[in-house]
Amino acid sequence: MWSTALLGIVLIVATADTITTQACARADIPTTPSPTTPSSEVFTTQDGVRFVVETPVWALDVPWSMAFAPDGRLFLTERAGRVRILNVTTMTAELALTLDGVFTQSEAGLLGIALDPDFSQNRQVYLYYTATAGSGAVNRVLRFRETANRLTDRVTLLDNIPAAAIHDGGRLRFGPDRLLYVTTGDAANTSLAQDLSSYAGKILRINPDGSSPRDNPFSLPIFSYGHRNPQGLDWHPTTGELWASEHGNAGNDEVNAIRAGANYGWPRIEGAATMPEMQGPAAFFTPSIAPSGASFYRGSRFPRFADNLFVATLRGTHLLRLHVNAAGQVTSQERLLEGRFGRLRDVQLGPDGALYVLTSNRDGRGSPTTADDRLLRIVPAP
Repeated sequence: MWSTALLGIVLIVATADTITTQACARADIPTTPSPTTPSSEVFTTQDGVRFVVETPVWALDVPWSMAFAPDGRLFLTERAGRVRILNVTTMTAELALTLDGVFTQSEAGLLGIALDPDFSQNRQVYLYYTATAGSGAVNRVLRFRETANRLTDRVTLLDNIPAAAIHDGGRLRFGPDRLLYVTTGDAANTSLAQDLSSYAGKILRINPDGSSPRDNPFSLPIFSYGHRNPQGLDWHPTTGELWASEHGNAGNDEVNAIRAGANYGWPRIEGAATMPEMQGPAAFFTPSIAPSGASFYRGSRFPRFADNLFVATLRGTHLLRLHVNAAGQVTSQERLLEGRFGRLRDVQLGPDGALYVLTSNRDGRGSPTTADDRLLRIVPAP
């Protein structure tokens, strides 16, 4: 388990495959964490939950997504095309993969990662990235096999998903049905979100081999459509319902309960607007908070967080906590850590019951400190 004694570990963004707690990624990174983020500071929620924030890893290069393996290792992506694997037992990190030909402008690059539900047996790892293609770009879903902290045996599962410098979606997550869900943005072409012949502006659902499940609503990978730029996915622990976070246009950011075959309206409606046979959001936010990765809390260390949906926000610079009831309603919300750590890209529940959060201050839109980007760990206060 990570502790405050290990706050100085950093990741090297260079050629070395293995790093130790003494390594440093850039010349401007100090050998101790930034004094503006002390792990001894106690935060308190509206309902009295007390927690502290540790910084077990820092000096990351625009991290985007993370996934825990059954053995406790943490796999994470960096936008430039790197996958790193953190071993929480030895407190080292290894460079597992560097992708070539990654299109890394603005919101594009190596984005999502997911591990197969049978990872302990098959070692399969799934990635979503934006690839340079001729004079433009496409998004792809790839599958690899992990062996000794290296990713090999590359297979392309989905290709030619429309891409652009913005609105690429990119979240990957396996559902309770053991199928892979993929978020795609409208690739800066709003008409594609309503076009069922295009994979842009959709939530896709595929088998682990890339084929379409027989019960998909359109006999295609498409599960839902009419999305602008969905960034987070997770399933309610009690109801099993899929929820997603999504960037709106000039505000109107959304959190949606996702149903098979449903049309979520973009670009015809968003926010409070309605139209027949189109789904409105469970919650929306104006001005924009730019919601990103999302996870329900299903651990035991924070009993009052049970079934709460946590959403990392970029423009909002806070961790959004939503109370979601069994009827699929958002009954209250709270903004945690507002303005304290900058832009937040992803949030995941760890096997230790802690919440892990990635910052995104070096993505060209933030104001990074010398400690950015960081992996944060939220644990109960002593």
